[in-house]
Order: sequence, then C-alpha cells, then structure tokens
Amino acid sequence: MAIWEFEVIPQERIWGGRNLQERFGRVLPEGKKIGETWELVDRAEAQSRVKQSGQTLGELWSGPERKKLFGNRAPETERFPILIKLLDAQDKLSLQVHPPDDKARDLGGEPKTEMWFFLETQPGAEIFAGLRKGVGKTEFEKALGAGKVADCFHRLKTEPGTAMFLPSGRVHAIGAGNVILEIQQNSDTTYRVYDWDRKDDSGKPRALHVKEALASIRWDDHEPSFVQPRGERLLVCDHFKITRWWVNPGELHEVVPNAASFRYLFVADGKLKEEESGEEWSKGAARFITADHGSVLLHGLEESTVVQVEFA
Repeated sequence: MAIWEFEVIPQERIWGGRNLQERFGRVLPEGKKIGETWELVDRAEAQSRVKQSGQTLGELWSGPERKKLFGNRAPETERFPILIKLLDAQDKLSLQVHPPDDKARDLGGEPKTEMWFFLETQPGAEIFAGLRKGVGKTEFEKALGAGKVADCFHRLKTEPGTAMFLPSGRVHAIGAGNVILEIQQNSDTTYRVYDWDRKDDSGKPRALHVKEALASIRWDDHEPSFVQPRGERLLVCDHFKITRWWVNPGELHEVVPNAASFRYLFVADGKLKEEESGEEWSKGAARFITADHGSVLLHGLEESTVVQVEFA
C-alpha cells in the first residue's frame, strides 16, 4: 500500500525547450533542448524508479504482487503496458504515424495508441491529426513527391484543457507552442513521413520511414475532432481510462479505493494538500497510488485540475 513518486527521465529532442523545468518543476540537464520527460516507463532502455524505495517500475511489475499493486485488471504482459510523458514542443514535430496492431509485427515495430492532454498552448498553436477530406493514398503519395504532404493533414487549433485521441494508424504531428501530457501504449515506434527538411546537430537530415508509414496509415481517417468529455470522463479505450476532475480552494476530494486498478494522478494546474502526509502537490506533481491503497483525501489549496490514468 503506497503512494509513489517516480523519478523522471529527460529526453533531448531537436524540437524541445525548457518549459518542463520552468513551468512544471522538472529538473533538466543544463544547456539541452528537452522535448520530453518520460514520467512512467518500463522499457529495456528506460526504467522509472520510485524515489522512496529505488525500485524500478519493471521490478514491481514483474514481482509477485502485481495484482495487489497494479490491480485486478492488470494484464499478463511482460512489461507495464502504459507509458506516460510530458512533451514540450517549442518547434513542430515531424509528420508521422504509429503502426496499428495488425501491421506492427510485420513492420518490425510496436503498436502505439495515445492521447494528448493539452496543458499549455501559445497563441496560434495547432496540431495535425488525421487526413483532410478527399485525401487517400494516391493523393498522399502525389503530395509526398511534390514536397507538399503537410497539405494532406487536418489541422486544429489547440487550447489548454482539450484532448486529442490518436489511435494507432492516425497520421499526426504536434505543432509549435504546445505543452502536453501524453498517455500511450508502451511503445517507441514512430514512422516519419516528413520532417520539414530539418537537419540535426551534425548537419544530417533525420531518418524518414515512408514505406512503413504508407503501410500503417488509416486511409479512411478524415478530420477527427477533439475528445468530447462526458462529465469527468475524458476517454476510455482498450488500453487505459482517463478522467479529469477539479478541486476548488477549501474543497475536499476523495480518491476512493479501487482494487481493479492503480491510479496515476497528475496535477495539471493549481495546488492540493494530501491529508495523510500533509504534503502539498503543486502544478506538475505526479503520484502513483497502488491498487491496494485506501482512500486518499486531497484538500484544494488553489483552483486545481487533476488528470487521472488507470486501466480500462
């Protein structure tokens, strides 16, 4: 029975910046463009570590108390199946796609369905998601050859508090000026179709994966909308359930026990106080509540928004 805080893993990216330190309290390496912090991850190349005990997420997941800690709905997978990140897009990301389940293995990758929750957006910030109406494979390949493939993508203006669901196979890119909480399948497979003719620090263009991308794109996926919340519920899919709730100053919110699943809480805005420990959770705080934990009582110190992730 525990409330864990995990150490985060910064990732340098050509399109990143410093917002995750300045706005969300992450400690970042000096002089680096940090595009992502991996907040909760169980992969061979990256392991989240519990600050209180030093245990890794992988050790906990593969241990004998998986169902007790992670819940009765915890699947029998080799690794913890969800990966959570913060993204700081100071420049636009590549136009890309992740392979769907029925294509990933043949392409040598991993499927990746994800959701973006927009924490902060600059004026005019946008995303690319899905195809424009009338665009099919023929039109897309023609635009690729002409260097105009960005014209094939549906574009939407962003604002804080909105969310976009990205099932694997949906073409997408994050535009400049977005800070995002990303919840996704545990995958690191991305197929880039275009990267704005950028070059890395060594003067080389980043690799593209056009053949794999064309095999992965859902050609019937046109002009999707943002997620339409139903009360506190933002999204339920095969891989995770995401809710968003609010606590006003002076209010008390109870995170009720749930033996079916862990709860991962991220403070998107505001400040709360956890009753048992007396600890204050400010904007950017993230806590993992094990499935065997009792009630967690949170007192609102400021007008606060919390995003909660659990198994579906």
